Amino acid sequence: MKKERTSNLLYLLAFITSVIYLGWRILYTIPWQDSTFSWVFGLLLWISEVISSFTAFILIFNKRKKFKLVKPEIPEDAEWPHVDVLIATHNEEVDIVYKTLNACTKMYYPEPEKVHIYISDDTNRPEMKALAEQFGVGYCGLENNKHAKSGNLNNALAQTNSPLVATFDADMIPYHKFLMETVPYFMGEQPDPDRPIGLIQTPQSFYNADIFQYHFFSEASLPNEQDFFSKSVNVLNNARGAAVYTGSNTLIRRQAIEDAGGFPINTITEDFELGVRMNIAGYNNYSTNDPMASGLTPTDLRSVIKQRVRWGRGVIRSSYNTNIFFNPHLTAGQKMVYINGFFYWSSFLRRLLYIIAPILYTVFHRRIVIANVWLLLIFWLPSYVLTARSMEDVTDTYRTQTWGEIVETMFAPYLVIPLTLEMFGISETKFKVTSKELKKSNIDIMFALPYIILWGLSVYGLITFNLGKYGVELFYGSVVSFWLLHHIINLTFAIFATLGRPILRNQERFYIEEPARVKVKDQWHEVIVVDVSEGGFSFRTDHPLYFKDKVTIDFIEHAVPCQVEGELVRVQSQPDSWLYGIKINELDEETRRNYFQYIYDRPNTYLTDIRDTWVTIWDDLLENFIQRIHFRKNRITHSLYQTPTTPKVAGAMKTELAKVPVTITTFDFEKMVVHYQKEKPSPTEFIFNNGQVKLRLKELAVDRIDKEITYQVVEFDEPIDNGLQLFCQQIIEGRA
Repeated sequence: MKKERTSNLLYLLAFITSVIYLGWRILYTIPWQDSTFSWVFGLLLWISEVISSFTAFILIFNKRKKFKLVKPEIPEDAEWPHVDVLIATHNEEVDIVYKTLNACTKMYYPEPEKVHIYISDDTNRPEMKALAEQFGVGYCGLENNKHAKSGNLNNALAQTNSPLVATFDADMIPYHKFLMETVPYFMGEQPDPDRPIGLIQTPQSFYNADIFQYHFFSEASLPNEQDFFSKSVNVLNNARGAAVYTGSNTLIRRQAIEDAGGFPINTITEDFELGVRMNIAGYNNYSTNDPMASGLTPTDLRSVIKQRVRWGRGVIRSSYNTNIFFNPHLTAGQKMVYINGFFYWSSFLRRLLYIIAPILYTVFHRRIVIANVWLLLIFWLPSYVLTARSMEDVTDTYRTQTWGEIVETMFAPYLVIPLTLEMFGISETKFKVTSKELKKSNIDIMFALPYIILWGLSVYGLITFNLGKYGVELFYGSVVSFWLLHHIINLTFAIFATLGRPILRNQERFYIEEPARVKVKDQWHEVIVVDVSEGGFSFRTDHPLYFKDKVTIDFIEHAVPCQVEGELVRVQSQPDSWLYGIKINELDEETRRNYFQYIYDRPNTYLTDIRDTWVTIWDDLLENFIQRIHFRKNRITHSLYQTPTTPKVAGAMKTELAKVPVTITTFDFEKMVVHYQKEKPSPTEFIFNNGQVKLRLKELAVDRIDKEITYQVVEFDEPIDNGLQLFCQQIIEGRA
């Protein structure tokens, strides 16, 4: 309660100081007496600040309205509704759709016969129809589709009839509990008796690093850029019943779709507009914050920008189509949510104005704001600090204000023109689905050009503006210098994004920590699986295992039986354990499906979903410089090294070889290193037998200075069960 009162006081002070600051700005700081360019730019800058404050306080007001979406408890004897699951495809590869379809068939439901799965294919491809037949699911093909994804889904709706409809993009792989985490909301008591639930949106989640995480070496410290909207902003929208429909990972009431007129066709963001139209038709939409599916996000800047242009143009067009500003069927809260979304797409123009303003003053000597440093500190600084602190409280663990500005800076030069044209009703007629292909990122100098120009002008302005100034003179220009330095940092990250970072893996690796068991020579051993991918996996064991042929692993915690065979490709000896890398052999169809389910039925914990609050923007900046300076050193190919395929055991086991006292210091099942005190064992080839192992040893090398001999293990035998394991344990513990 005390924390809540403190937060409310913070929000109130931020609002009051912002109103005072913006009032002072319009009354006293616009250079009306200067050139037309100066006062027009100054006025645009003020309008940008007004809109920025408006969008920030919409989020704050939504957070202040207490609302928590609670999933109803459903009785065991309840009758569950039928559900149609639609996988929308366009031009995606069969392998991508295969994984999504496989996961859909494995979703748990108390009455599985009531789940009806369909590939909704708007290009009527034979390979997609064959895939549907392979899995025994429905297929809704469509030729000459003129209405993109809307036409595709409307065609599928016309051929199905379940009361609930789940929609998935082709690359979005649902978790097995998706239906159990969404269907109950439609069966239990409604949060608002007067407005039934139209849809339940689960977050957009991804199992590969997005462009910001990957290019900025921030997979472990920075959440996915879209988490801020999916897990924070959209959940706050629940307070108004206006969670945005983002097109996938969603369960929708069919009647709500019909009452809204079906998927709208006069837009390229049919998902966003359908959600608005469902609100207009009298339904509430809600979002959860636990991912129930994950997919692929584009990995190069060009693809991401094309994606955002499409989203931005679509949201602007849909906002006009549904008249979000004055529609009488939307509540005041819903209008605020959608107007906030509309104004979000102007943030890139606003960011460009913010970057250019200090450049105009310091480089081109154009006065945009009339104010001295004392007035700025009195009126601007309290508003800036309190609003920034309020936004930290609102954005939770997903994003800082600085990272939000970096994202805007990266997109600004390329989104301003198309989105401004869309604002004035000039639409683009043709759009393509964003490619999710993993691209080998390379340096893209031409794409970096706008960032380089703005960066260079900002640096030049910072230097020339402060050159020759000392003491109090530097203080009087401190606000201008602060903004120039601020934008230089943001632009530096934008340049980093164009420098590229090669993608070294063709398959994403999931980091896990789950028990399993491996079969070696007809004996099962308990292990811990630590990572898994389509091509292989790694496991950790607290005792060394030796095998040269295939190994079988049983993923004992898997929801369905799953055993796969593989070949050893590496062994890494660690202080208290051994790490084995296994390459998977070719799988039969049933095993492949079960194994894919084991991989993808989870978030990828390799990627953080919580921002590391100890990592500052300066830490990130330094890390990027370090990584890029040493990048070539780190790109030494593995081919230069021999990858070990046997576990190495180190210790100090005293024993005898050919009746000579020695100490075994290293053993890796293929070689053994011993240390002798006085005399060296004379035979160069002999048999060592201690009752647990029987080894035929052949001398390979002798170091008479260090008194060490390296023997090759020509062959060995285990007279007793677990003899090798006991022998290795003796070496480690130094027991005779």
